[in-house]
Amino acid sequence: MLPITLRQLQVFESVARNLSHSRAAEELYLSQPAVSMQIKQTESAVGLALFEQVGKKLHLTAAGTEFLHYARSMLQLMLEMESVFDEMKGLERGQLSISVVSTANYFMPQLLAKFIQAHPKIQVSLSVANRDAVIRQLTENNADLAIMGQPPQGTDMRADAFMQNPLVVIAAPAHLLAQAKRIQPKQLANETFLLREQGSGTRGVVERFFASHNLALPAHMEMDTNEAIKQSVQAGMGIGIISRHGIELELETNRLVVLDVDHFPIVRHWYIVHRKDKRPSTAAQEFELFLLEESQGLVKQNAGSVE
Repeated sequence: MLPITLRQLQVFESVARNLSHSRAAEELYLSQPAVSMQIKQTESAVGLALFEQVGKKLHLTAAGTEFLHYARSMLQLMLEMESVFDEMKGLERGQLSISVVSTANYFMPQLLAKFIQAHPKIQVSLSVANRDAVIRQLTENNADLAIMGQPPQGTDMRADAFMQNPLVVIAAPAHLLAQAKRIQPKQLANETFLLREQGSGTRGVVERFFASHNLALPAHMEMDTNEAIKQSVQAGMGIGIISRHGIELELETNRLVVLDVDHFPIVRHWYIVHRKDKRPSTAAQEFELFLLEESQGLVKQNAGSVE
């Protein structure tokens, strides 16, 4: 059996994730020499180099990539064991790492605040990123669960719908179509659209919508955040398609309007996504149940404005 300690696994995983000894040292509250020593001891125990320096950049070797897979699995098993024993002791504590796509961040803080208030001993961390980054965090076991509108394909992930996600067409109040009724899809063909980047869930919906009406994707500009889309639509640069959950403030302050377009809103769902091969911690199970219960209140709150 390899003489490797739990601390060495933690240090290696941090260096491998950050590809930096200094950032790992900051993350683990260690000195950089201490991190370097732990890595050298781990490499000595394995008998292979786990990292290689190319110029100023640190890279995993083939052995390092393999070792990272097992290190993360072992660290996760330790967390699961701790969670099981805490549950047996009747202790409601633990750690919960959540990753959400940027649009979900409009409603997640509200739900998360209620959860933390109800479960003050659970330490929660929240990461907000684009869809590809969120999926990567799940794949690399850096998140217990994720919230997104378009779950990944494949058999290694489980996705459970928990709340409706209505997509609407938005424009500036001064737009020519702002007061129009029953706007037909073909009327949008000559508009300039402000869209999310390729690969995002919303972008896929927009492309499928126009294709289903035998229309080419209109002239468009790509933007990497929903905030950029909202600001650009307000400035009159074009129209956009976005989750209604992300525009509550702009609608209340009359900075944006929802266009009356046939076949809209397109109702999708928000999903709780996690790895099938990962046993959910007690904290993760509690949060999932909490989401299913609390999200119903958000649905009723927005029901009148979506219809």
